[in-house]
Amino acid sequence: MPTVTELLQPVEVDLEYLLSDLRNLIGAGHPILQAAAEHLFSAGGKRLRPGIVLLISRALSPENELTERHRKLAEITEMIHTASLVHDDVVDEASTRRGVPTVHSRFNHRVAVLAGDFLFAQASWHLANLNNLDVVKLLSKVIMDLAEGEIKQGLYRFDLDQSFSTYIQKSYCKTASLMANSCQAAGVLSNISGSHLKSLYTFGKQLGLAFQVVDDILDFTGNDKQLGKPALSDLASGYLTAPALFALEEHNYLQIIIKREFSQEGDLEQALSLIRDSKAIKRSQELAENFSREASESIDWLPESPAKESLLELPQYVLQRLY
Repeated sequence: MPTVTELLQPVEVDLEYLLSDLRNLIGAGHPILQAAAEHLFSAGGKRLRPGIVLLISRALSPENELTERHRKLAEITEMIHTASLVHDDVVDEASTRRGVPTVHSRFNHRVAVLAGDFLFAQASWHLANLNNLDVVKLLSKVIMDLAEGEIKQGLYRFDLDQSFSTYIQKSYCKTASLMANSCQAAGVLSNISGSHLKSLYTFGKQLGLAFQVVDDILDFTGNDKQLGKPALSDLASGYLTAPALFALEEHNYLQIIIKREFSQEGDLEQALSLIRDSKAIKRSQELAENFSREASESIDWLPESPAKESLLELPQYVLQRLY
């Protein structure tokens, strides 16, 4: 199975161009915000989201050079994603992200919140300058969804009454909305027609949901390196994801220890063994596999190209993190 670097190979040069451009886009604002932004964009990461936007842009126009607007859309996507990570880390009080100190642990909480706001504001400004109202609407919705996902995640902590559809909606807001809407936006900039636009949205949405479910499984089965954060951190924070929700259907005792918010010694370990001792992980894997399959099927119509091949392999790449 190819690595993410190999998958993004058709847009490797575009991504290098994107990184140098991002540093210039941030502009010579306040020195600390500048330092925070520099720190973020040099912190590694796979650049998967802008990579997907660039792959779709190339797949829609295999013969032609990318337009400046497609490149800008990829940059805006990465700015929005990075801004959301900064705010996520503040809310989760995470000290590292991908092994690098988070902005708030390197500077402070105030700087981190401002740096996230600053990036969202910059993204909105560059978005407006694309002069395409449909794209502005799509990406503005993403910023709303990210905020809604963060709020919902906070409100539903340790909440045993939440439905499975609440979990999917929250996952959509936090992870899939950016992929779905930026994929569709790439199609809008390429003047693609209605049904094909919808299928680009579906590709991003199902890929994003698969990505989130895999992440949620790894919280129980992965190690810190795989996750880029401590294992079991979601469960310990009271975020009930697919494996926990499935396991709750089998184990009544799990309800009791979640209800008391893991306040007694050994509760978290007990919860983990109950979840691993159920069909929850397997059912969650099947859910991720379904999302991945639906993602691949939605872009069959794209003309053959190296970019299309990479896009078709992405859903499998997302699943391979489990095995």
